[in-house]
Amino acid sequence: MRKEIFAAAFAALSSSAVFAHAEQLSGSPVAGKAEAVLPFRVHVPHADVADMKQRLAATRWPDKETVVDQSQGAQLAKLQELVRHWATEYDWRKAEAKLNAFPQFKTTIDGVDIHFIHVRSRHPNAMPLIVTHGWPGSIFEQIKIIGPLTDPTAHGGRAEDAFDVVIPSLPGYGFSSRPTETGWDVERIGRAWNVLMKRIGYTRYVAQGGDWGAGVVEAMARQAPTGLLGIHTNLPAVFPPDAAEAIATGGPAPAGLTPKERAEFDAMQGFIKNGGWGYLTMMSARPQAVGYGLTDSPAGLAGWMLVHGGFGKWTYGKDPEQRPTPDEVLDNFSLHWLTNTVSSGARLYWENRNQNLISATAQKTDEITIPVAITTFPDDDLFRAPETWARRAFPSLIYFHDAERGGHFPAWEEPMIFTRELRAAFKPLRELN
Repeated sequence: MRKEIFAAAFAALSSSAVFAHAEQLSGSPVAGKAEAVLPFRVHVPHADVADMKQRLAATRWPDKETVVDQSQGAQLAKLQELVRHWATEYDWRKAEAKLNAFPQFKTTIDGVDIHFIHVRSRHPNAMPLIVTHGWPGSIFEQIKIIGPLTDPTAHGGRAEDAFDVVIPSLPGYGFSSRPTETGWDVERIGRAWNVLMKRIGYTRYVAQGGDWGAGVVEAMARQAPTGLLGIHTNLPAVFPPDAAEAIATGGPAPAGLTPKERAEFDAMQGFIKNGGWGYLTMMSARPQAVGYGLTDSPAGLAGWMLVHGGFGKWTYGKDPEQRPTPDEVLDNFSLHWLTNTVSSGARLYWENRNQNLISATAQKTDEITIPVAITTFPDDDLFRAPETWARRAFPSLIYFHDAERGGHFPAWEEPMIFTRELRAAFKPLRELN
């Protein structure tokens, strides 16, 4: 079966070299006004940064929670300390410098300006890779993997492990523009990413995604555009119909589950029963209502995003080895605030409100024929796909591995482990050439 999957993927491509190496973008627009690719650098006006700081300092706080944990949301004392640090010590200019250390560009696709980082490896025949973030993340999630992926010999790898890396901001996120019409669901984003990769010169490439990015790359795999060699996801849609229905309805577990399957079923059902997806429900139903309050209060935005379990875990840590650090999480919060993309980011949930993104049946994973690779991470606060379900869900699965560390945002938390996973996951596709 493994050889058949590779053969099918290869047959869909030309018999020439598997990877096309794009010409270096010189900083001039690509020919054609509608398809221009323009260089971009981040610089937020000082007045906007000062306004953010003033709003943080003037935050009007609610009363203290009535529980001793985070079950009612971010705890008041912890959030107050974080906001104090954000207002008085945090430096947005350092965050800008992190982004401006990499080549960035903008191009218009389907009426939306797409912002993206594009770093070419110095090694020949590097594999082109597009990586997609999720919510409440941003391109800050992936910047730590750029060096190890593009320059593997400096990070414990071999020259033949090299990737060219493309990291776009989702439509309505960060420095991508905000869609002014409906329809920007994961399917449309997937088609836009294929246009992006072809526009910057890649005829063959691979794609990776987690969180919403996982939905995007699975959509790309279903679409199977010419040149997409395979995908890697760290949040795959694997729940079979009976398990997905029982989770949605609060019903009993299906019979015959293995211990691993039962553990993940119980974890997901408990997560939902305990309100773990409360933010999803609200943003799927009323993203504009979410935006009205959070667009006016950066502290409110932080409190809302900290509903996502992983963010609270990182932000409040005092361990100097913690990744990401509190300042790195504040980079992300500041990006959402300073670009005024709270509502437009939330609309991604509304656009996909009728999709069950954890159900293999709903996502038609059995229709995916191009190679699929999966890595699970033990501290993911949503779920960790059992290999048995993954193999049932994806007939074209070529790689599955349970990583030793990392959570829902693994490129941010464990960049070297994540890099190692991508090297291993896509190695068989390199060998097609």
